[in-house]
Order: sequence, then structure tokens, then C-alpha cells
Amino acid sequence: MAAEAIRAHMSIGEVLALLQGEFPEITISKIRFLEGEGLIEPQRSPSGYRKFTHTDVERLRFILTAQRDQYLPLRVIKDQLADTPGPRAVGAEQPQVRLTREELLAAAEIDEETLAELESYGLIPAGARRYDADALDVARSVGGLARFGLHARHLRSVKAAAEREAGLLEQAVAPLLRRRAPGALDHAEESAREISVLLLRLHAALLNERVRGVLGR
Repeated sequence: MAAEAIRAHMSIGEVLALLQGEFPEITISKIRFLEGEGLIEPQRSPSGYRKFTHTDVERLRFILTAQRDQYLPLRVIKDQLADTPGPRAVGAEQPQVRLTREELLAAAEIDEETLAELESYGLIPAGARRYDADALDVARSVGGLARFGLHARHLRSVKAAAEREAGLLEQAVAPLLRRRAPGALDHAEESAREISVLLLRLHAALLNERVRGVLGR
């Protein structure tokens, strides 16, 4: 692939740089150890270099958070990962999740009032007959944030930011979608995913900077 082509993967060093602000104890050796224990499975290039996707990074973030905040042993974390759908890369094909309203409430561990609030603020489509994997992720995330006193009404700015970022992504890939050359659609899809990863990386870095400011560090 040409040097100017958009990459869809990260090296182990890039993953380390991405996570160190949130997890100062993380090292390359630690990432390799977690791979050896079977908790992550990055792809490999033909020459043997690890190639991490955004899904791999989110899986690492889940593991490190569980160790730090819940003091869970790796065996338990591995079982949880096996029992729970893993984080998905932005733009990745959705797992076939089609939940009823009652199933969504149970899976996300939220109540009817919370779900109605999510719908009223546009975080989940209102009146849906079935709910997909994105709806489940949103419901679970908001349910977790509620433990810290953050509810759907507080998250309108998060939704607005996501919509603005989606607009930037659309603007960037629009010229690729207009091309009629063979492979143009695949190129646009890969570009969209790479842009999503970069936007998420930027968002995480800016948020970490603000958090350090809040904590006086």
C-alpha cells in the first residue's frame, strides 16, 4: 500500500501512546502479556508486526479498567469478555442484535423511565419495535453514567458532538463516494473507519487533558 494510503490499523506503539494518558502503568510488555494470555488477538502483518484495530483498543481499555477499578483477576475478565459482546469499531458491521423493549431493559439493566428519557432526548430511536447493538451500547453506557449522577438530559452535548463529527466524516468521504473507479466504495469505507479512529483518538486525548485539569494534575 502506498505511503499516502489511509491506514486502518495501529501499531503497538500507537496503542501504547493512546492509552497511557488514561492508564499510566500500561507498557508494551503488558500489552504483549495480555495477548499471550489470550485476552486480545491483534492481527499480524505478513512480516509479523501486530496490527491493532479500534476494537482491539476498546477491548484493552475494558481489561485495564476492570483491573484498575474492580481489581478483577484476568481469568474473570476473560470470562466476562467471552460472555459479553465486545466493543465494535466505529462503522463496523453490527452484530445481529434485535431486542424487544423488555429485552433491552433487562440487557442494559435500566428501567422504563430511563429508556423513555433516552428516547425523548434522541439518544435512542423512539417507538422502535426492535433495538440493535448501537441502542444496547447507548443504553448500557447511559446506565453506567447514571451511577455518577449523569442522565440522558445531561448528554445532549455528547450527542451533538457526535453528530458534528459525523458531519466532518461525511464531508471527508463524499469525494470518494462520487468516484466511479473500481474499489472506490471500499476505499471510502476504509477511509471512514480510519477517520473515525482518529476522531476518537483526538476526543480521548482532549478529554484526558481536561480531566487532568479538573483534578489539578
